[in-house]
Amino acid sequence: MTQNLQQQWAQCQTILADNLTTSAYQTWFAPIVPLQFANGILVLQVKSQFVAEYIEENYIPLLSAAIIRVFGQGTRLEYRVLIDSASGAGTMLPSNGSTQTVAVAQPPVSPNMQAASLDPQLNALYTFDSFIAGEPNKLARAAGVAVSKQPGYTAFNPLFIYGGSGVGKTHLANAIGNQAKQLNPQTRVLYVSANTFKLQFQDARNANRIPDFLNFYQSVDVLIVDDIQYFAGLKGTQDTFFHIFNYLQQSRKQLIFTCDRAPVELKDIEERLLTRFKYGLTAEITKPDYQLRRNILLSKMHRDGITLSEEVVDFIAQNVRDSVRDLEGILASLLAHSTLTDKEIDLALAEQVVSHIVAIQPHPVTVADVIGTVAEHYNIPEKAIMSQNRSKEITLARHVAVYLSKQLTKSPLAEIGYKMGKRTHATMLHSIAYVREQLEFDPVMRQHIAQIQSSLTK
Repeated sequence: MTQNLQQQWAQCQTILADNLTTSAYQTWFAPIVPLQFANGILVLQVKSQFVAEYIEENYIPLLSAAIIRVFGQGTRLEYRVLIDSASGAGTMLPSNGSTQTVAVAQPPVSPNMQAASLDPQLNALYTFDSFIAGEPNKLARAAGVAVSKQPGYTAFNPLFIYGGSGVGKTHLANAIGNQAKQLNPQTRVLYVSANTFKLQFQDARNANRIPDFLNFYQSVDVLIVDDIQYFAGLKGTQDTFFHIFNYLQQSRKQLIFTCDRAPVELKDIEERLLTRFKYGLTAEITKPDYQLRRNILLSKMHRDGITLSEEVVDFIAQNVRDSVRDLEGILASLLAHSTLTDKEIDLALAEQVVSHIVAIQPHPVTVADVIGTVAEHYNIPEKAIMSQNRSKEITLARHVAVYLSKQLTKSPLAEIGYKMGKRTHATMLHSIAYVREQLEFDPVMRQHIAQIQSSLTK
C-alpha cells in the first residue's frame, strides 16, 4: 500500500468520523484497510461479508460522498472480504452503491429502447440463497421464485409483497430481479424506490420530458417498486404510474411492489391503482417466528465465520422477535464488541448487546429447566428422573417434574414424555393426576410444588 493511498484513505476516514457517531465509526470504518487504487477502482478490505452488506445498506451514500471527494468522480468501490487472516486469503465483492452520478433520474432515450443499456440498481447480495425460507415468508418466496423464472407469464402479475419493517421484503424483491437477470441476462430489470420514482417524475416534468420518462419505463421487462405506500397523496405521480402500469401489464411485463401494508389499508391512493395492485397475488411476509429467526442466525453465522454457543443462539432467537435487521445488527454488534474488547461472545455479552436493541423477554421455562430444578430440590441426579428407576423417591420426583412441565411450559404431553425418558402419553396423564390428587390433601406436597415453582419462575 502506497503512502499516497494511506493519506487519501485517512482523508476519507476524517470525513466519515465527522459525520458518524464514535461508536458507528469505530465499529464499521476504523477497521477497514485500503488495499489498492488503480484504474479508477478503490479496493477496501473488510473483516466479513456481513460488514460489507451492512455498510452497503446503511452507509453507502456517506461513504460514496467521501470517496468522490477524495478519489474523484467516477471512482468505483470494491470490497475484499478477508476469509483467512493467517494466509491472507480473501474474496472480492463489488459495491452496489454508486460513487458516481446515477443517470436514472434522466432516463436514457434511444431509438431502440430494448437495445439501450440499463443498470438494474439491484443489490447483488440479496439472492434467494441468502433469503432464508420459513413459514412466515413461504408463500411470498415461492411466488417470487416462480416470477423470476417466467416474469410476466405467471398468475402473479403484479406481485404485491407486504409486511412490517425489517421482515425481508426488499431482500426478496431484489432476489427476484437478480435471478431473472441470471436466467436471462437480456431481461431489462429495474429496481426503484417509490421516493426515487417520485423525484424522477418531478425532474422529468420540470424539464418537459414526460414522454421520454414514459418511454424509458415502458421499455422495462421487470419493474420493481419498493415502498409503494409513498405514492400516497401524489396525484401527478400516481397518474403517470397508472399509464406505465397499464402498458407493462398489457405487454406481459412483470410488476413487483413492496409495501408496509396490504392494498386495502392504503390511504390516498387512487382507486384505479388500488384495483390494479390486486390483479395478481398479494403475499404477506409476517414477523419471523422462533425457528426462522434461529435459522437466519445460523445462516449468517456460517456466512460470516462466527461461532456462537447454542445458549447464545437460543437467547437471541428468543428475544429478537420483530425484525431480521435487528438480528443482523445484533450479530454485527456482538462481533464488534468481541473484536474491540477482545472478549469471548458469551451469554453475558449477548444479554448486554440485546438489551440495548430490544426489550428482553423473560426466559421461558423448558422441560429441561423443570427436570434440573426438581432434581436439585429432591437432591437426586437429573438422569434418575429420566431413568427406569421406580423407587419411591425417584417416582415422586418424576411425577412432580411431569406436573410442573405441563403447568409451566408450552410443551405438549408427547414431548414431555419423550424428555422424561421416552414415556407414554398415558404415563404423563397418570403423573399429572397423581400430583393433583396429592395437592388437595397433602400440605407438604403443596409446599414442595410452591418452592420448586418459585425457583423456576423467579
